[in-house]
Amino acid sequence: MTREEMKKRLKVFAVRVIKLVDKLPNTPAGRAIGNQVVRSGTSPGANYRAACIGKSDKDFLNKLKMVEEELDETAYWLELIMELELVKPELLQDLHHENKELVSIIVKSIITMRNKQNIEIK
Repeated sequence: MTREEMKKRLKVFAVRVIKLVDKLPNTPAGRAIGNQVVRSGTSPGANYRAACIGKSDKDFLNKLKMVEEELDETAYWLELIMELELVKPELLQDLHHENKELVSIIVKSIITMRNKQNIEIK
């Protein structure tokens, strides 16, 4: 997957998260969780874009770690929404699966960058 394809995929993911938040109930819990998931679900795309214009491989790697953390946090909030049934859980299965795939891609990129840095150091 190219960097441009990943940027687009993360943007589509962010749009889906925003649409989900608009469907959450207007309750104290719905608003609180909505605020959290919209923040964590939209930041990976912005952080990945920042990583792509990083000043060095080390900078790129550090920003990728931030993307991983935000995606992991988003998974937590999506799981909570499903368990609380704030929206029908079956409506979130695909979004949750996409979240897992994105984490997997980012983790593989982190491993690749770490391996590259280890080779350069030797």
